[in-house]
Amino acid sequence: MRWTETLAIGLLEVAPDAIVVSDGDGVIVFANAAARAMFGDDELVGASVDVLVPPVNPPMVERVRAYLSASHPDRRQGQPLRAIRRDGTLFSVEITLSVVEGHLVAVLHDLSAQSGVDRARSLLASIVQSSHDAIISTDLDGMVLSWNPGAERLYGYTAGEMLGRSKDLIIPPSRRSDEAEIRAIVAAGGRVDPYRTVRLRADGTVFTVSILVSPLAAPDGSTIGVTTTTRDISERERAEAQMQAVIDAAPDALIGIDETGRVALVNTQAERLFGYPRYDLLDMPVRRLLPDGAQAEGWSGPAARHRDGTLVPVDITHSVLRTDEGVIELAGIRDVTERIAARAEQERLRAEAQRQMDEVRLQRTQRLESLGQLAGGVAHDFNNLLAVILNYAEFIVEDGAGTPFEEDARQILRAGQRGSDLTHQLLAFARREVIRPVPLDVNRVIAEVEQMLTRSIGEHIELNTALAERLPSVVADPGQLEQVLVNLAVNARDAMPEGGRLTVDTGTVTVDEDHPLTRDGFKPGLYVRLRVSDTGTGMPRDVQDKAFEPFFTTKPSGAGTGLGLATVYGIVVQAGGTVKLYSEPGLGTTITILLPASDAEPQAVAGSTGPEPAAGRGQTVLVAEDEEALREVTTRILGRGGYTVLAASDGADALEVAAAHEGPIDLLLSDVVMPGMLGRVLAERLRQARPDTRVLFMSGYAQPVLTSNGILDPGVHLVEKPFTGADLLAAVAEQLTP
Repeated sequence: MRWTETLAIGLLEVAPDAIVVSDGDGVIVFANAAARAMFGDDELVGASVDVLVPPVNPPMVERVRAYLSASHPDRRQGQPLRAIRRDGTLFSVEITLSVVEGHLVAVLHDLSAQSGVDRARSLLASIVQSSHDAIISTDLDGMVLSWNPGAERLYGYTAGEMLGRSKDLIIPPSRRSDEAEIRAIVAAGGRVDPYRTVRLRADGTVFTVSILVSPLAAPDGSTIGVTTTTRDISERERAEAQMQAVIDAAPDALIGIDETGRVALVNTQAERLFGYPRYDLLDMPVRRLLPDGAQAEGWSGPAARHRDGTLVPVDITHSVLRTDEGVIELAGIRDVTERIAARAEQERLRAEAQRQMDEVRLQRTQRLESLGQLAGGVAHDFNNLLAVILNYAEFIVEDGAGTPFEEDARQILRAGQRGSDLTHQLLAFARREVIRPVPLDVNRVIAEVEQMLTRSIGEHIELNTALAERLPSVVADPGQLEQVLVNLAVNARDAMPEGGRLTVDTGTVTVDEDHPLTRDGFKPGLYVRLRVSDTGTGMPRDVQDKAFEPFFTTKPSGAGTGLGLATVYGIVVQAGGTVKLYSEPGLGTTITILLPASDAEPQAVAGSTGPEPAAGRGQTVLVAEDEEALREVTTRILGRGGYTVLAASDGADALEVAAAHEGPIDLLLSDVVMPGMLGRVLAERLRQARPDTRVLFMSGYAQPVLTSNGILDPGVHLVEKPFTGADLLAAVAEQLTP
């Protein structure tokens, strides 16, 4: 080693400042005596530079590699660093860096060894030197006194180029008078708030900066100059301009609220909403725009106050934005005036649609009710005629046995019976049919008629059933429920001439207050659902609208009566239920029936056969019937049955006949509907005079003696027209049985 190298190493060894040299891998290759003493470690050479800093700090090895591999100044001075001694003591150093032949030379100055003033001054100088902002000091005439590395980077001038020169070099000519005014304010002891302005770079570029101004004081406290801290906000300004453009394009009003509750940011929609220009809105107290507790008419949410004092209904969403100036609360404000108007219009249209639907339902109900009254009246007169025809035909069969007339009379009987079936269907639709409801298991009824349904629909149609378990019972007339199933099956068969599938399934439906059926007057509760679906031709809308009307049919003439669905409708409604139809042309039809569920135990359906009625023993029967032909045939049946008959043409005539008869009257057989006096009134008056007389009504239209549910009033007995002689004699014998 040459004596010059030895001398250099010796000088470094005895230098008062700590000197540490590391290679490109962060390994210490030299540490002088001051460095070893500073860190309390005589074995620094060969160690990693990471031993110089606390473990919680980022690894120094990576920082050394990054510094050596990147572009850097020849000398970097005044960098603060937190260091650690071998014994774990932490202390602060100021470090100056330089690069020599690929090695990093660090000169460290222990700040903790300085006096308090020196340490503060050194730390301040270190902060100024390491600041990313441009920190410049000038005298009161604008001559540059200090120029930190941040200023070199920002303006493109070195400290050597600017020290002692006028600061006007970096100020555009149009702004130099402003700068002179600021220096005058500072010299007079005034305060200058942070402000934005523009500056010049060495290459002539004009850019936007944010400047913080503070006085430069002498040791005696007098102001000798100005210190400015300058930050390039060109990018920020562009970003703010872009953000402003974005928020101005927003469809809703947007405002930013600072920590003092004042408006710091607005967009174009906010100007429109509040009626103020942007410059008036900025710095305005937000509670002036969004008063607490204010409510607009017809809106329960918040309200915004317009410049003219009008309260505008709004929706508000909040978010928080953290900025260099502090926390900004962002409020998105949407004017909901149009939404409220649209909602009101929707409600109006919905109410109008509901009103129209209610009118359609009411018209349909009234139409069906009118048809029902018409059908009931027709059935009454028709039943009287049928009763006469059927019974006189029976007389011919009985009296003309073995003669050619017997077969003719039987043909009359068969035709009359078909007529009788039609009148019963009319009465069922009109809900004038006498029903005898009992608790029923719908699944059991389906099972009992399943074989009959299979025969009715034919082999070309597949019948499937899906019956829910533990189905509640319903209260209905078993014969009528069977008729519903048969009618629906026959209708489905006719809709599937090429074959298909008929499905009958059951289940339950709970109707609550919000269910659509409640608008039709349906009571909330549990209902049993009976659904019959087919894969037939389906129905177009115009057919669906008339499907439940009597005598309406799409079948060819002579192929149907048009009473199938009408009868179903009447039976279901009379049982307290409802029936709905859904159909798509080409896909099929589904009929859904809902019947009120009952807690009663279901009963088995009793057979209708019984013993032959006993013949009369001369008991007296008073017959009151306004239809002469029917009165005569009734009298003849009873006479042939062994009874003594008194005949009357109406109620008043019957009372006169009874008053003139000296013997007992065992039974009053009265038509229900007669001119002048109903059969029920006749029975009441007659029993006042003859309390032992029993009463049997006969009618093809029994409404006056039925309850609202179609059930006979308690104690009322009825034989339905058209009746046969056997039906009448059986009913009379039953009434006269003690």
